[in-house]
Amino acid sequence: MIQNQLINRDEIFSLYRENIKNFIVLDDDEWGIFKTFLKIKILKKNEYFVKTAKTCKEMGFIIKGAVRFCNIVDGKEITGYFSFENNFVTALKSYHTEKPSLYDIKTLEETFFVTISKNNMQAMLNHPVLSCKIERFSRLISESFNILFEDRIKSFIVKTPEERYLDLLKSGKDIVKRIPVQYIAQFIGITPVSLSRIRKRIVESSAF
Repeated sequence: MIQNQLINRDEIFSLYRENIKNFIVLDDDEWGIFKTFLKIKILKKNEYFVKTAKTCKEMGFIIKGAVRFCNIVDGKEITGYFSFENNFVTALKSYHTEKPSLYDIKTLEETFFVTISKNNMQAMLNHPVLSCKIERFSRLISESFNILFEDRIKSFIVKTPEERYLDLLKSGKDIVKRIPVQYIAQFIGITPVSLSRIRKRIVESSAF
């Protein structure tokens, strides 16, 4: 368990290396070079990884903690997505194009990230030892973001709010406990009152 009082840099990087194996596998020599381009970032609860209209200059990976993707629409804050441990986090379009972010990414709790700046990613893409693997790494991360957001769009087209809430439960009940009710309601597109009715109905149905 990582604690703010004692940040073990080696432990964090070790966790990062293990969790990115679905994207990239590095031998010890490659890893030794790769980790020199990494940074550790710690944000307290309700701090911003990136703000709307600001350029997102880094890609993060959550080691511990949680964030939400949100916008202000007609004066109201709307939550569009959540990310938790072992997920990459960035405003992808802004990161790649260096244009302003279209949304905020804000922490739900104290969050530890391993980050790669846009400049460092470019440096690795040009590195004689890392370039081939980093090109694949970058592509697979972008593909994973595209899949997530396509699934999100499909969910709103074909699923009811109750089905979207059940999907969130399936992803881990502990996750639901970490998210304030108003953000869950925003995420599935209903009011907190309607969410309470859904929760009551689910509890009652599971009692039989």
